[in-house]
Order: sequence, then C-alpha cells, then structure tokens
Amino acid sequence: MRKIDQLISEKGYVLADGATGTNLFSMGLESGDPPELWNREFPDRIYLNHQNFITAGSDLILTNTFGANKFRLALHNAENQVQELNVAGAEIARKAADCCERTIIVAGSIGPTGEIIEPLGELTKTEATSSFVDQAIALKEGGVDVAWIESMYSEEEIECAITASKEAGLPILLSSTFDSHGKSMMGHEPKQLVELAERYSPEIIGYGANCGIGASELIGSVLCLAKSRKNHAMHLVAKGNCGIPEYKDGEIVYTGTEEIMAAYACYARKLGATIIGGCCGTKQEHVKAMADALEANEMDCPIELDEIIKSLGEMTKGNIIMVEKYLNPENSSEVSPVNPRKRRRRRLNN
Repeated sequence: MRKIDQLISEKGYVLADGATGTNLFSMGLESGDPPELWNREFPDRIYLNHQNFITAGSDLILTNTFGANKFRLALHNAENQVQELNVAGAEIARKAADCCERTIIVAGSIGPTGEIIEPLGELTKTEATSSFVDQAIALKEGGVDVAWIESMYSEEEIECAITASKEAGLPILLSSTFDSHGKSMMGHEPKQLVELAERYSPEIIGYGANCGIGASELIGSVLCLAKSRKNHAMHLVAKGNCGIPEYKDGEIVYTGTEEIMAAYACYARKLGATIIGGCCGTKQEHVKAMADALEANEMDCPIELDEIIKSLGEMTKGNIIMVEKYLNPENSSEVSPVNPRKRRRRRLNN
C-alpha cells in the first residue's frame, strides 16, 4: 500500500501544507522573481518553510517546483536548470519530511507551462509532454512520493502532465482551479474534471480543487466535485486560498482568518475530502488552526448554501449558480442566487 493511502486509512485524511509564494515573500522573495531558483540559492529558506508547515501539523508538503518547467524557467533565462532545480526542490522537501518522526508525504508540484497548446496556441502536445517528462523524472529522482499536477489551463495540458508523470512512475494527484463563474479558465465544470480524473484511474489516485478566490468558493467547487464522483476509492482534494487578496500598505494581504480556515477545513472533510490544505495566503498559523479543528472534529458543518456563505464568506453569483445546479439539478434552470458579491480578480501564485 502506498504511504499516502496507508496514512489516510489510519487517520481518515491528510493535512496538506499552505502557500509557497506568500511565505517566501516574507523571507525576502521579490515580486516577479521565480521562487524555484531559491532551491539552489536559498535552500535553507525553502527547508524552513516546509518545516514550519510540518510543525503546524501538515502531513503532506508540496515541493517548490510549481513553475520549474523549461517554458516558465525560460522567462528567467533558466531553462537549462530544469533537472537541477526539480531534484533540489524534491530533496529539500524529502529532507524535511524524513527529519520528522511521523509520516510526511512529499508531493512533486507540477504547474502549467504558461503556454497555450495548439490549436488555440502554438505549443504542441509533444513539446508540452517532453517538458513535463523532464520535470517529473527529476522530481522522482529527488525523492517525491506522488506527482501533484495543479492549476493547468486546459484538459490537453493536463493530459500531457499525466502522461509525463506516468512515464516517471509516479502516482498522481490532480488539482484544478475554478474561478468566480464556477468553471476553469477554459470553461470546464467540476464534473468534467471528475470525468477526466476517473478516466485515468488508477494512475490518478485523487483529484480536487485548489487556489480559486477564497474558502467559500473552494468549498463550493468541492461540493460540486463530491456530487459528481463515481469512483469513491479515489481521494478528494481541497486546497483553497486563505480568503481574498487585497493590496494594503504596499503589499498583498489575504482576508482569511484562522477561524475561517478552520471552518473551511471541516467543511471540506464533511464533503468527503481526504486531502485538505491551503493555497495562496495560507501561513503556518492557518494550518495549525486547521489541524486543531480537524482533530477536534466538533464543528457543525451543514451542507447548505446559506450556511456555507455564513461560515466562510460571500460567494460570487456565478459560483452560487453553479453550486445550486449541483445541489438541485432538477431545478437548475430556476436558480435564484443569494448574497452575491462583485467578481474579484484572482491572483495566482501568492
């Protein structure tokens, strides 16, 4: 049995980590600079970020390799460092995990190329797959337990990353981002992610939602995923942003509180998520609050739209419509949105 399956079998869930960019900014990373280069330049800071999350209660940590493919690295004249940066990122996380007395899962983060695959763009599937193969093999060499494919722009790019992870011999966790209209960047609904992921089982062992525009929206997406799933042996992932990003006093801050993130974690667990963590804006203290709340398991989490909004914050009109559609499919043409707010733009990688 894989370590992650064993741990979930014993505990009922695993708690993932929080943000990479947000926490590295507090350590000196400048806006616009690629955090992946720190795997070689400041490995001690990357190690500390992993260690902080493990101390807070994380059972799963993601490598600092989200943008470590040749297309993203080429923007910083580092396209020839794919193997070096991915191995280093995996080794740092592996070291942090192995220094802990309890079992810690290391997930190799594989993010989008930043390019659009043909016919809409110029990048070929062969080129995309090749870039992901280089990354996945390096992550495997560095010691990751699973590949974590996240925030891909299209189904075609997801499939290229899946092919690459399979070639590297890594089990796969797949996570997509759903925006204020409840769909992915290319207009895919949650049920389409479920269909894609379940089609690639057993290579894909779990799927879910990450990033987005706040805890309430993320839980809405997880609810839609949970309503669509057929293969309940696969893990369900929830890794949402810590509230909404706002610009204050010259820096980006997130509106999420420890209390909101604790409630979000419990809602995710109530919906059946077995891998729960935070994305942009999520710091050590938020993960600690999530760990405590999940362990206590005392929070009432009614799966009703009004109650989710009351506990976790407002939800966009688009997401309300999407959630209502999955909650009440027979009445989906007669949706009456409640408590909508203005659409906010999502900031990635914070």
